[in-house]
Amino acid sequence: MVITDLLADYAPFLFSRKAKYATEAGEPIWGVMAQFDDVVNAYHAAEKMRDAGFKHWDLHAPFPIHGIEEAMGIKRTILPFIVLGAMFTGVAVAAGMQWWITAVDYTGFTVQGKPYGAWQPFAMIIFEIGVLFSAFASLFGMLMLNGLPRWNHPLFCKDRFLDSSDDKFFVVVEARDPSFNPEQTSRFLREIGATAVELVEDA
Repeated sequence: MVITDLLADYAPFLFSRKAKYATEAGEPIWGVMAQFDDVVNAYHAAEKMRDAGFKHWDLHAPFPIHGIEEAMGIKRTILPFIVLGAMFTGVAVAAGMQWWITAVDYTGFTVQGKPYGAWQPFAMIIFEIGVLFSAFASLFGMLMLNGLPRWNHPLFCKDRFLDSSDDKFFVVVEARDPSFNPEQTSRFLREIGATAVELVEDA
């Protein structure tokens, strides 16, 4: 389930596909953007979006909102498990490499008077390689889970969206959401308090 969710989230950045909806001018629809004028309405809108069963949507705000993760129904990230797996991989690689070199392949030197293949001299390298693998897993795992790098975004073409860094709040629903329908989704967003709703074209 986790792997299929990751592929569903990341595949649009790797593979092009035909848009399901398009505007009257023939431009593919990326999603719908709804503006909310205050934090209270935006917070309650997030709860209603969660309860309505939308999966691929986000809330953009000019400042962090306390408790918004619970209101949106955001699950905990799997990034710590990716890092943990990378750490154990690094430890295994470092220990196995040093054991092979000192006990099998190159037994010409005695280190610290210990027998060939003794684990004590390996400790520092095991630690360092474990940290190295964890650091790379943190960086690349974060980029993958966030769908990055992405040099442009359809929302950047909307002048209204610039207010998300000033004093407005935006709920954005992507067209790839299973519950998405341009007319019905726009109507639902107005019903939950949106002051302005716009289609976002995928130019």
